[in-house]
Amino acid sequence: MPTDAHAGDAPTDAQEACFEAGIKFGSLYHQFAGTPVSPASTRSLERGMAEAIENQPYCESVTVTIHDDRVHEAIDHENGYTELTGSLMDVSMRIVRDDVVVRTRMEMADGYPLMRLVDVEA
Repeated sequence: MPTDAHAGDAPTDAQEACFEAGIKFGSLYHQFAGTPVSPASTRSLERGMAEAIENQPYCESVTVTIHDDRVHEAIDHENGYTELTGSLMDVSMRIVRDDVVVRTRMEMADGYPLMRLVDVEA
């Protein structure tokens, strides 16, 4: 039976911090995707999303920007709202675990809300 040469190795602090960043993005995106949003509710939704994710361990700061112009363009019925999707927002996070700082960003890239590491400081 093959064995993994790294199976017993503990993850590095940087790997754990990057994993935490991924957890935060997954939680943010899948918890809030589909939330009704209108141009009148974008600021309160931004604050609520950021504050919810900042409750999680190692999460030092979250910035959510929901673009009013994109929300307005996405409204396709008379009720005045649309569902929140990754195409309507940009998100940045700062995760601190032990002595490692991870900065992340979610923004549109080729029509897809790409979540990526911006910087890892160990």
